[in-house]
Amino acid sequence: MILTDIDDRGVATVTLNRPEIHNAFNDEVIAALTRIFRDLGANPAVRVVLLRGAGKSFSAGGDLNWMRRMAGYSREENLTDAIGLATMLRTLNDLPKPTIAVIHGHCFAGAVGLVAACDIAIAADPVQFALTEVRLGLIPATIGPYVVAAMGARACRRYFLTAERFGVAEAHRLGLVHEVVGLDGLDAAAERHIANLLAAGPRALAAAKDLIRAVDGPVTDAMVADTAARIANARSGDEGREGLSAFFDKRQPGWVK
Repeated sequence: MILTDIDDRGVATVTLNRPEIHNAFNDEVIAALTRIFRDLGANPAVRVVLLRGAGKSFSAGGDLNWMRRMAGYSREENLTDAIGLATMLRTLNDLPKPTIAVIHGHCFAGAVGLVAACDIAIAADPVQFALTEVRLGLIPATIGPYVVAAMGARACRRYFLTAERFGVAEAHRLGLVHEVVGLDGLDAAAERHIANLLAAGPRALAAAKDLIRAVDGPVTDAMVADTAARIANARSGDEGREGLSAFFDKRQPGWVK
């Protein structure tokens, strides 16, 4: 269902492993992903998390059998189920480790939310994306905050409503995907990003992710004071001192293996 591997560098690869149904996810997969993301976030040995799919597709989104079951649920049962998906997405989004979506095959519906909740997204040409929920009389609700943040409200006013497919060039133009490569260059691109992330301080990466959330809004006196406190904490902390010392000593910092 889900494969997890952590290499000796601390790079964790989480692979959606339901290729026979294009890695579609159901409530069991969602619960398992939530546990995995929480465990990886709490594991000090993990430095970077990769999200991938097995088989031909990255993910087709929701499992049709799961959605068929949901159609018979009460409103309260549907709410409980939806909170599970929303919690998984937020757990991924808030993971204190850098996350990379490596997209080798088509990515539809809820899977677009998985990509949007990752920090970095690399896609192979000719992957296609689509937000198809309205064609089932549904809406991309729980993935909405992450997809709107990635693509912008204006683009979502088109693609949420038309449910049309769009390719990697459009996904890149909109900001959903950071880099487009050929399929045979996907692993090399991922390794390049991993190398950059492993060169950074682990606590600094977590703090940088938290900073982005904190400053995403109007600049206020409280925000200015908060950012000053954050850099003061970083400078005076063990990791900041080690990083600066290593720079001036012309050596690698202790976190670089």
